[in-house]
Amino acid sequence: MRTLTFGIGVLLSSAVAFAQPPRIVNGRLDPQAAGSNLDAAFRRLVAAQTEPGWIGYSVPTISDANRGLCCNGDTWISDGVVIQNGRLVTCGLEPGDRTVRTSQGQPAANQGPIRLEGPESMTVLYRVEEKTVQRIRIFSPDCELDAGGRTIHWLEPASGADSISLLSTFVSKTEMKSDKVTDGAIAAIAMHRDAAADAALERFASPKDSPEFVRKKVTFWLGNARGGRGFEIVRRIARDDPSEDVRKSAMFGLSQSSDAQSVPELVRFAHDDASPKVRGEAIFWLAQKAGQKVAPQITAAIDNDPDTDVKKRAVFALSQLPKDEGIPLLINVAKTNKNAAVRKQAMFWLGQSRDPRALDFFTQILTK
Repeated sequence: MRTLTFGIGVLLSSAVAFAQPPRIVNGRLDPQAAGSNLDAAFRRLVAAQTEPGWIGYSVPTISDANRGLCCNGDTWISDGVVIQNGRLVTCGLEPGDRTVRTSQGQPAANQGPIRLEGPESMTVLYRVEEKTVQRIRIFSPDCELDAGGRTIHWLEPASGADSISLLSTFVSKTEMKSDKVTDGAIAAIAMHRDAAADAALERFASPKDSPEFVRKKVTFWLGNARGGRGFEIVRRIARDDPSEDVRKSAMFGLSQSSDAQSVPELVRFAHDDASPKVRGEAIFWLAQKAGQKVAPQITAAIDNDPDTDVKKRAVFALSQLPKDEGIPLLINVAKTNKNAAVRKQAMFWLGQSRDPRALDFFTQILTK
């Protein structure tokens, strides 16, 4: 099959850049007019599909200089992987294909610009087989995509609001443990610049409209990608959702937020929430997010929380701190805590640490 490669220009206006097709190797690009109804154009292509392939378009994305989409396609990761060992990274699209490989031939410096800031747009791709969407992936426009011999039907133009509306139709309303299409749709919605993304995610966070697994997924993306509005929604979910498991997941969402109130809120949930599971989860993510700054709150939970499982979760949180902070605190718990189960937990994590100070502590105990 003939190979097509499409370069990404450096000095394009925003309006043109958002419609720029991806760089493709080992595949065929089929440009299609989206017209005034993206959903209708998309459904028409799905209905006409006779073999596995992809449908895609480009939309404005949230601005963050530290984020990029090569090559995972489901998760934002560092732009640094665009270049590996002096070669351009190519992302495999097809199932079973390698996710990342490096292009042979010309050095990376001749294959495209290196961005100093995050991309202004993202590519949204849907894999269609047997007239059904089986996967949704998102990429930076800088990524070179290996289509695995398949056709990519490229729709343009596509607005953020229309894209969010289309993606929302792929978010499941049925309870299940996981759904790759739903996961991909939620991630893609979260990365849209359009304010309609906030409204869509807030709707999916409603117990009236969405099953638990969707609400749990949404709490992460609200905290991770949606700024102050997302933080407020996650905080409300953490407080009000009827599911203990969803509220527990919301602690992770809070920990992902850059909002200045995220740590105080985690401290509040760690101290005051009625659920031991939620308190324990808040303590764990406090340790991951704030380190030494929250060590007093973690040790306070070990000393004062009435639930032994929460105390043990707090001990584990200490084990996640940098060793110079966590090891002395774990030794102190192992020496002084009145709860035998908590002391045992502290000694277990000390043993896992392989730290010389832990070895000295055990030696002292065994030689008494």
